[in-house]
Amino acid sequence: MTSDWTARAGTRFTCEKRPATGTKGMVVTNHPLASAAGAEMLAAGGNAVDAAIAALFALTVVEPMMVGLLGGGTAHLRLPDGTHTVIDGMACCAAAARPDMFTPAQPDNPRNLESVGRANTVGGLSVAVPGNLKAWCEMLERFGSFPLADVMAPAIRHAERGYRATPYLAECAGEAAPDLLKDPAIAALYVPGGEKLKAGHRIVQSDYAETLRIIAREGVAALDGALGDAIGDGIARAGGIVTAADIRAYRTVERQPLRGAYRDVEVVLPPPPASSGVHVLQMLNILSGYDLTALGFGTADTLHLLAECLKIAFADRAAASGDPAFVKVPVERLTSRAYADERRALIDMARAQAWGPGVAPESPNTTHLTVADGDGRICCFTQTINSTFGARFLVHGTGMIPNNYLATFDPRPGNALSIVPGKRVTTSMAPMIVLRGGKPAYALGMPGGLRIFGSVMQGMLNLVDHGMTLQEAVEAPRLWTQGEAVEIEPAVPEAVRADLAARGHQLQRMPHIGGGMCAIAFHGDGVMEGAACWRADGTAIGVGGGLARAGARFWPDAAGPR
Repeated sequence: MTSDWTARAGTRFTCEKRPATGTKGMVVTNHPLASAAGAEMLAAGGNAVDAAIAALFALTVVEPMMVGLLGGGTAHLRLPDGTHTVIDGMACCAAAARPDMFTPAQPDNPRNLESVGRANTVGGLSVAVPGNLKAWCEMLERFGSFPLADVMAPAIRHAERGYRATPYLAECAGEAAPDLLKDPAIAALYVPGGEKLKAGHRIVQSDYAETLRIIAREGVAALDGALGDAIGDGIARAGGIVTAADIRAYRTVERQPLRGAYRDVEVVLPPPPASSGVHVLQMLNILSGYDLTALGFGTADTLHLLAECLKIAFADRAAASGDPAFVKVPVERLTSRAYADERRALIDMARAQAWGPGVAPESPNTTHLTVADGDGRICCFTQTINSTFGARFLVHGTGMIPNNYLATFDPRPGNALSIVPGKRVTTSMAPMIVLRGGKPAYALGMPGGLRIFGSVMQGMLNLVDHGMTLQEAVEAPRLWTQGEAVEIEPAVPEAVRADLAARGHQLQRMPHIGGGMCAIAFHGDGVMEGAACWRADGTAIGVGGGLARAGARFWPDAAGPR
């Protein structure tokens, strides 16, 4: 359906999905069974954290190419008292990691992080110390209300009984098949019989179901016993250096989010080592000097500004992003109005420019969920095993897919993103909560690696500057660049593309930019609206209704004629 808004705006695109509404809670994830798992917790009387953790465990089963217990993530929570916190569960380098452990495939290209033989991308040596399982268990214990076994029940059920592969999963498995075939265990699940996985094929994960049962019984303490040993042994068997001791020593970090004003809203995002908060606030400060509403959505002027801002942000990201325990990140400078004024003054509306840093990179395969309850909790979580199917092997006997997070580090020693024992991954994850008048207005996020924070910002601009509905905002066409080609989606009209090319932008038409955005809008009447976009299997499920009114018990004698 092409909406009235898109017809007025002059850039037409079709919303392929419909939003959901609810008053008791809302769950938006990138798979319908995961959304159902979260909604099941809300319907049973749980809160948003119970629902979010249930959905995440379910996603490890039904969206295995994107997220797993041996991955990492960034969780942004808003609690009923209005406080925000960020739980950093990002992966880190093992104790035995070395800055020179990989040989760069392109030594003279600083944007290329690939190593010779793809050793930092596929196989055991690409694995970093995971944080997801510890982070999820800790968040449930601190902020949830249900036992771990209860929230894990849907995931165990789907792993044991099986579920049907979606076309999206089948496509991802087909793309990864050459690597998956190198490990018989993972190939048996996702390249069955050596043939391309077909949509509708039933996937049963018996080993993983047993692993989930162990965790449901023992909690995160399972990593201190036989399960932790099995993970370490399995990674070593695949040639990796992450040990059981590394996994047991891992600790999450609680951080305070970054905040910034834009128009009539306040934007709240994660701090470093996430690069999203710094650079979204940086770009919004620059854009605040323009009237984007007057310029219009999808026009050449608006897209030109977005491209220039993204190039500025990525030039600074390359120079100054990293784990704050190892790298000094000039947060105050980058997010200041004065710095935005300096950069804005150099933008030429008539031509594209090459930008360098004004102060002294990542995989597109991730997942995101946004969950809220009627008591004011909001869970905006982005989680991943990095590339599709992570390191592309199963830890023997456990059904678990390790991450390949060392692919996001610089294989050259001496740089901000170089490998150092204990250093945490720098991420573009952007779980964003937007406040208006101090109250939640929107919560949104998405997968997409380097494309995440620019795309999430565009979703927010669609709502705040362009007056879109939530469904329009998540499905609208996107643009992205980090300084070279400007990627653009097909829904952008040819006339606009020609105008951008005339200004000097090198355009690259892409079928989609980033992954499925999951968003919630909070309306003043207590209604929550949820929306997911066409770029993934996203599904929004709202919980309404409620319990019976007091004294409403059924009385047979007053029921009338039988």
